[in-house]
Amino acid sequence: MSGEEVLHQAESSEARAAAVSDIHELMRRKEEIEAQIKANYDVLESQKGIGMSEPLVDCEGYPRADVDLYQVRTARHNIICLQNDHKALMKQVEEALHQLHARDKEKQARDIAEAREEARNRRLGSSSPVPPQAFARVNSISPGSPASIAKLQRTTGAFYTKNLQDEGLQVDDEIVEFGSVNTQNFQSLQNVGTVVQHSEGKPLNVTVIRRGEKHQLRLTPTRWAGKGLLGDDCFLDQQERCFSWALGLGLGGISSFSWLPQV
Repeated sequence: MSGEEVLHQAESSEARAAAVSDIHELMRRKEEIEAQIKANYDVLESQKGIGMSEPLVDCEGYPRADVDLYQVRTARHNIICLQNDHKALMKQVEEALHQLHARDKEKQARDIAEAREEARNRRLGSSSPVPPQAFARVNSISPGSPASIAKLQRTTGAFYTKNLQDEGLQVDDEIVEFGSVNTQNFQSLQNVGTVVQHSEGKPLNVTVIRRGEKHQLRLTPTRWAGKGLLGDDCFLDQQERCFSWALGLGLGGISSFSWLPQV
């Protein structure tokens, strides 16, 4: 959650707390008014049970002598005023509750949207990464050559495998990185040959895609019983033309490469 979202959430919580506090105050005033109305009705009840509409004169038109007319008139006036106040207050309570519920509904919708966004981001973050694009494919390997015994590095990661049969370069391996050569700087298979020529006896990091999984291998160009430093006869470009002898030094053990077109 960003700092702006945290601040917005804090402000929203404070606004809701203030709204709830206002509603509590309105309810307190409501109960107070209702208690005053009841007290004034008790006054009327004490005056011979007279209510809000009974006459205050006798049958001859004289003021009744059996009740306290001042108390009755005062109680009736108070009740009318308090009932008007009660009605206005209840309207305020209704509006405050409506605003609170609207704010809660908005917050709920925002929380749902944030939860969905977070879940989507988790799904995207947990998705298996797409293997990088390769620039060449191994067509064949000479048995016993340096290429065939390249060591699979024991690194961790989403593409890591423990199968021992995956040791060494293999036919149909798609080359992603070969020493300093990668998809971004690859121009032709001659780039690979140049790296091999300048790396005799030095380990090279080679990254391949094998059966859809990424593998890191350590390959060391060395002199051996076969041709070249790795043991190949030739490797091929996209048009299946032999490149090894044009380099003057074969990729020992890799009988052929195919140059993969870049998308």
